[in-house]
Amino acid sequence: MPHPTDIKLHQVSKILEVSFDSGETFNLPCEYLRVYSQSAEVTGHAPGQEVLQVGKQAVNVTDITPVGNYAIKLHFDDGHDTGLYTWERLYELGVNQEQNWVDYLRRLMRAGHQHDDLTKLIESSR
Repeated sequence: MPHPTDIKLHQVSKILEVSFDSGETFNLPCEYLRVYSQSAEVTGHAPGQEVLQVGKQAVNVTDITPVGNYAIKLHFDDGHDTGLYTWERLYELGVNQEQNWVDYLRRLMRAGHQHDDLTKLIESSR
């Protein structure tokens, strides 16, 4: 499993840039990281208890705390800071970013919520 060699927070663009020793670099939007947090608030306490995160388009990361040599804790400006992002999780989120994001937008749409990226998704599917 690749390990990060560099993690940079770009607060203005709300992007966490993570480079791995495999040579890959992922630009992970703060909103994406927030809605895919591994915390119980997002995933629930058991399968089927997942909670769709809405209204997170403007969320940003205010701080990053290292957790041992295997993870980081992201502190979001909406007060959320309970999910850990292991190196494996960050890599998985990077590799599957496009698929995960489309899935998230579809879940938002089915639930009747708006998102700026929904218009782009609809237009690209025509």
